[in-house]
Amino acid sequence: MAAIPSLLTSHLPSIPNAMRGREECCDTHTEPLMAGIRAWAEMSSDDRLIQEGPSTMASFPVLEQETLFQNSTWSYRIPALLYLPRFSIILAFAEEREDVVDEHAKLLSMRRGVYDPTTHHVQWNSMETIVSAQLKDHRSMNPCPVYDEISGKLILFFIAVPGKISEQHQLRTKINLVRLCYVTSMDQGRTWSTAQDVTNSTISTEYKNWATFAVGPGHGLQLLNKARSLVIPAYAYRILDPKQHPTPHAFCFISSDHGTTWEMGNFVGEESAVECQVAEVHTCGRRVLYCNARSSRGARIQAVSYNHGVDFEGGQRVEMLVEPPSGCHGSVTAFPPPPDAGCQDSWLLYAHPTDPKGRRDLGIYLNKSPLNPARWTKPSILFKGLCAYSDLQYMGVGPDGSPLFSCLFEYGTHQQCEEIIFVMFTLKQAFPSER
Repeated sequence: MAAIPSLLTSHLPSIPNAMRGREECCDTHTEPLMAGIRAWAEMSSDDRLIQEGPSTMASFPVLEQETLFQNSTWSYRIPALLYLPRFSIILAFAEEREDVVDEHAKLLSMRRGVYDPTTHHVQWNSMETIVSAQLKDHRSMNPCPVYDEISGKLILFFIAVPGKISEQHQLRTKINLVRLCYVTSMDQGRTWSTAQDVTNSTISTEYKNWATFAVGPGHGLQLLNKARSLVIPAYAYRILDPKQHPTPHAFCFISSDHGTTWEMGNFVGEESAVECQVAEVHTCGRRVLYCNARSSRGARIQAVSYNHGVDFEGGQRVEMLVEPPSGCHGSVTAFPPPPDAGCQDSWLLYAHPTDPKGRRDLGIYLNKSPLNPARWTKPSILFKGLCAYSDLQYMGVGPDGSPLFSCLFEYGTHQQCEEIIFVMFTLKQAFPSER
């Protein structure tokens, strides 16, 4: 596949229609918001570039904070984050939209950062649009990157949706129109291949039994099993009864040949779930794939797989991890505990809005016994205020000797998706009492 250089974004100016976001994203206050829109309209094109200084500060001390995507001529939603430790490169992705409305998504944008482990600073390149990550007459959504350490191939999965067809339209008609696609890069995101549509080869006849589906959003995973399997979290609205509303269920797309071919795992049972993420945890001498999924029933859903994502068992509610009305995407990552913890098992870190009444106050949760849903800590608030989707990455050991993390998340003053902020922090910064 020919490599196509990713191009810097340059678009014709237009006033963002920030008032047209769906209810979950945009808790609007009309006058301040319209004033903000007018202010953007009056700026010069240079002033509309992403401002380097953060508009607000984290609730606990962090090593780094920077706004990577900020709404202006175009809006940005749905963050995805991937750290490549071999190159000390951080890749941040987001959907580029006409405004915050899902149906007005267009393409996928990216920023590449180089992490300096001596200064603990990230130097970010300018924002780019991945122009090859699209199908004709489709909008690109739900970035889900994964890196294969064996082949050096970076794979960016996304879904392609025709025109402005909504998810709700597909749920009503029970006609699936989404395509499963990806682009690849062999130079850590500098250039990208043409888009590959793998819907038919991967989903095959099951496609007609779904009203719609999506991947991620957020990072995928390479497992430490013999095949070094690649795992892409996903969910589908299944048509179990033609007379009933389609039911969402989480599952994974899996590759055992370094991304050449893909297959579907089986669905998480017992509990309906939508957007999800996975993490590989080491517990009691076994490696287990842990799945954490969004739910509209007040609490997150978790399940575990003992065969690398092919089958999941134990789909259950996690009462400690509350969901706002209609739920919200959350992020999870596994990491080795600090050396002085005296434990060889993995720990889990999870990011999500903490207010059960709405998407606000982004919290970081810790679980030292990942398979026990009752062992999640109370959240340490990373950012107070309106927030939404996030993505976490483990980055090794921080300057204070404790595990280092980065988080890319949606934040705003008048609505939850005005900007996408990158922060870097250690476990001790988030949980000072933890050793």
